[in-house]
Amino acid sequence: MNPYLAPGLVLVLLLTVAIGAYGLRFARTTSDFLVASRSVSPSWNAAAISGEYLSAASFLGVAGLVLRYGVDVLWYPVGFAAGYLALLLFVAAPLRRSGAFTLPDFCQVRLQSTVLRRLATAFVLFIGCLYLLPQLQGAGLTFATLTGGSYAWGALVVGVVVTANVAFGGMRAITFVQAFQYWLKLTALAVPMIFLILQWQSDGRPAVTPPQGAVFHTATTVTIEQDAVLDGKVQVKTGETLRYAAGDAVPTVSTVDAEFGDAWLLPGTEGLFTTYSLILATFLGTMGLPHVLVRFYTNPDGASARRTTLVVLAMVGLFYLLPTLYGVLGRIYTPQLLMTGNTDAVVLLLPEAALGGGHLGRLLGALVTAGALAAFLSTSSGLLTSVAGVIFTDVLKPGRSGSIRDFRIATLLAAVMPTGLALFVSDMDVSRVVGLAFAVAASSFCPLLVLGIWWRRLTAAGAIAGLIVGGGAAVGSVLLTVLGPTLHVGIAEFVGQPAAWTVPLAFLVMVGVSLSTGKRVPPNVGATMLRLHAPESLRS
Repeated sequence: MNPYLAPGLVLVLLLTVAIGAYGLRFARTTSDFLVASRSVSPSWNAAAISGEYLSAASFLGVAGLVLRYGVDVLWYPVGFAAGYLALLLFVAAPLRRSGAFTLPDFCQVRLQSTVLRRLATAFVLFIGCLYLLPQLQGAGLTFATLTGGSYAWGALVVGVVVTANVAFGGMRAITFVQAFQYWLKLTALAVPMIFLILQWQSDGRPAVTPPQGAVFHTATTVTIEQDAVLDGKVQVKTGETLRYAAGDAVPTVSTVDAEFGDAWLLPGTEGLFTTYSLILATFLGTMGLPHVLVRFYTNPDGASARRTTLVVLAMVGLFYLLPTLYGVLGRIYTPQLLMTGNTDAVVLLLPEAALGGGHLGRLLGALVTAGALAAFLSTSSGLLTSVAGVIFTDVLKPGRSGSIRDFRIATLLAAVMPTGLALFVSDMDVSRVVGLAFAVAASSFCPLLVLGIWWRRLTAAGAIAGLIVGGGAAVGSVLLTVLGPTLHVGIAEFVGQPAAWTVPLAFLVMVGVSLSTGKRVPPNVGATMLRLHAPESLRS
């Protein structure tokens, strides 16, 4: 066991609690807890947004997907980063000028509908819980992979620390925490990668095998996750069990269905439908994620919201260069993960596999693990804050002002369900679950925000119908994918990546129903649109 792991993880937890306690000094009102009194500067806010946005799916899942599927999944990091461009162009400044605290607040401001507000609340809670689950799952995976301990303890510790930080410090405190955690995550990936590149170039040519050889370091039982060919000659089938002793060489693994042909044009791993659906989900889903949008309410004005988004684009783009490299190098140094199916662990295992089990490899392995813990903590903090804010304003105290004590109760309620689910769910693909959350966000809040901000003829009836039909179809697809039976390949891809049809469906229904209920456009829509689009300097 790596002796540096426990001190590193404890240090990150202590720093997180200490920074949160420091931020608590500035949290005095419910506005501090909900939106940091709208006083966060663009630089601080950009670091905090980047910290919470770069989740377990970014830190662990992207590298794991590249290791498993190759270049076909590069649309994940591209879409995750490019989503902020759409956010910058269509949403950031007007959303801040709306004066809302939460997404349901925006629905009330723009369309003045209590029914729509309640429906938006339900979608925020669903997306928040769906996104929180893989963060806690990733924490359990990290703890179990690197310490040999219980998966449940890793998920539980992160859940408790995040809940305490949010409950006692709110948005004001976690802004400092998330900004620190972004830089920790970037350092945790960049420093080991520098050493890996130096080792690769040390003798003037690439090292094609790890220093200790590609071997199983302990006795390992592998259940094949996908039909494959081992060492170019031995075919194995899905579900087949293979056993290896400590010291046995890891076979090279190639999947049977890796060939191209007519299948490229059909739904499937490399199909056009899947690719376009993924692009839509990641590119448009960002502007519908509650924990991302709530941070734009903390800017002083619309102009600073735009500046924040520009800085976030640079910070997120810089980060996403690194997980992709980890996935590529994982093909060389950790090929056994292709057999075990535990590809999300490649970032955690790569430093020691490539640099050996000496002090350097272990230190860098501990650093990467600390970064992974920061990823779980920062994203979970943002998600929990956004969900707690909605529970506080729309469930516990609808239409009334509440106290800080009420916000803390809302935080506990928001944490119970995802933490409980995470204790019993350990085998779901982290990035796959996050991708589904993006699909739901893209099919619900993306059309609502785009049309609500830029189309004055949107009605509450149209927005409600679009959320129910488009967003509801995405929710149904998620539940069927996660909890339903095994589906036929074509149907599975259609349901498993639903954004390609649920996003257009939501837009069409919102527009169609709004046109048919044109007499129900809010009477003060002109004043509301002016409020959303006119710079603050012209309204003062």
